[in-house]
Amino acid sequence: MLPVIARKLSLPYSNREGWLSGIFEQQTAERAEREIALGICFPAESAERKGEKSAGPLMVSGVPCYGFAENLEKPELYDSSLEVCFREIFEDFKPDMIHVFGTEFPHALAAVRAFGKPERTLVGIQGLCYRIEQVYAAGLPPEVFGRVTFRDFIRRDSMKRQQEKFRLRGENEKEIIRLTGHITGRTAFDREGTGQVNPKAEYYLMNETMRGSFYEGCWKEEGCLRHSIFLGQGDYPLKGFHFLLEAMPEILAEYPDAVLYVAGNSVIGHGSVRERLKLPAYGKYLLELIRKYKLADHVVMLGRLTEEEMKERFLSSHVFVCPSVLENSPNTVGEAMLLGVPVAASRAGGIPDLLADGQEGLLFTPGNSREIAQAVCAVFDGSRDGEGRTLAQRLSAAGRKRARVTHDGKTNCQRLMEIYRDITGG
Repeated sequence: MLPVIARKLSLPYSNREGWLSGIFEQQTAERAEREIALGICFPAESAERKGEKSAGPLMVSGVPCYGFAENLEKPELYDSSLEVCFREIFEDFKPDMIHVFGTEFPHALAAVRAFGKPERTLVGIQGLCYRIEQVYAAGLPPEVFGRVTFRDFIRRDSMKRQQEKFRLRGENEKEIIRLTGHITGRTAFDREGTGQVNPKAEYYLMNETMRGSFYEGCWKEEGCLRHSIFLGQGDYPLKGFHFLLEAMPEILAEYPDAVLYVAGNSVIGHGSVRERLKLPAYGKYLLELIRKYKLADHVVMLGRLTEEEMKERFLSSHVFVCPSVLENSPNTVGEAMLLGVPVAASRAGGIPDLLADGQEGLLFTPGNSREIAQAVCAVFDGSRDGEGRTLAQRLSAAGRKRARVTHDGKTNCQRLMEIYRDITGG
């Protein structure tokens, strides 16, 4: 659900898909010029309303928005009743084409099936579930990946089960890709991955627009918290939190005051009996690494951050690190670069398409803790070049310049309209 819709309904919302908000803002700001009739379908979480649409569209900024409900707790399970819901919505709005954002949830396949017109269906790729399943173990020792804690047993949510869920989501995803005639993506990784499934689909390159606040403000080395490291998420193996913990001893050997700040859901809370019972196997392993390397005073869990809190954390950090074993084009990397925060990221998936190694950021081999440590220490190094700039300052300026082009909202909106016109013949 877009924040603008959630606010209209006085509901809590997530800022994770900020690029969708960027598209919405561009479309509504210029809809009179573009002569486009835009309608939005948004997900709700009520299991009681599964497969049912709302009584009628909710008007938000002049745009009709149709609610539908699916079980977001089990996105690996397909729900055919959603097809009935979307047929009703499409009958009411009568779209010339549909644009499905992402392939991760059941509603995506239901919408594609309900519309039934591959030649007028556009699917935007966020990530690729079937590729995630292949690397989900993320370099964890087999005995760790196979663990099951009390919480995992009760919830039937061990790491192996999580991997299986991605496999099932990947099967639905492949069906979505096979049933569409048009795909938007932005990296060589997603182009190759979708091409393997449906080589006949037309592929359009289209970059993402980030949340508006990240286009304002600029990182300054003299104003940041020296030797602070920021990780945007670390609650499941794919995000590579464990690799960064393994890199910390080498970082601390050179910079003893270094501190790692981690945003998002914490899976390492263990202060009470209740928290210990809720520990997942991955969280338990992270705690073992923290104890092993004596990192208790060097790791700070921030919890979920608002958009403004996220921006403030970026600007106060000395380096942003993305150690994921697989990503397409992570928003956190784009947001960090927009603000000019020095970025060190794994050479995985589509990340190499976002920045030039050594110029606009630093890339390291996925899962290589030593290379992570070397990249972080290189950013911390205060040595200056002939122009008096540190590496951090050079990466900041070049990365920000690159991101301003990649994530230019007006350009991306124009590109989206070009794609719509190409598909509809308008």
